[in-house]
Amino acid sequence: MKQTVLDVLIFLFENYLDDNHSDDNDIAVDEDSLRLELKESGFDETQIAKAFEWLQGLATQQDNLASSEVAESTAIRVYTSNEKNKLDLESRGFLLFLEQIGVLGQHSRELVLDRVMALESNLIDMEQLKWVVLMVLFNQPGKEEAFGWMEDLVMDEHNGLMH
Repeated sequence: MKQTVLDVLIFLFENYLDDNHSDDNDIAVDEDSLRLELKESGFDETQIAKAFEWLQGLATQQDNLASSEVAESTAIRVYTSNEKNKLDLESRGFLLFLEQIGVLGQHSRELVLDRVMALESNLIDMEQLKWVVLMVLFNQPGKEEAFGWMEDLVMDEHNGLMH
């Protein structure tokens, strides 16, 4: 099976990031140790490097949005043709649903879209989209409840449970 960047990110999230979600969001081991463990777990070095670039891109985008003073608005998001090609109608509808119930705001939705577009896959399926949303919400200040809701959804489906 071909490993993707998202596979590496999910492995990292399940094994390191989520364990540290309590009070400190620092990864307990350094990047070199993580890279070595990922390689020993069978991930390709190229995919590992791209996963760390993806995480750095997320951190950069979060910093950029945090420093912007743009207020939330009632505008409707119009997707580009590239975004439509990568996210099918069901996935775009799911993002709208997450906005409507307050799990995502406009800023976090844009982070999700930015990170989806940064993935190499031509088409992102619903399960992959949910993981990206979960990873984006992970370090969002004030989004702890939304993260918890999304985590329950993703982990229940990941473990074979249906709501």
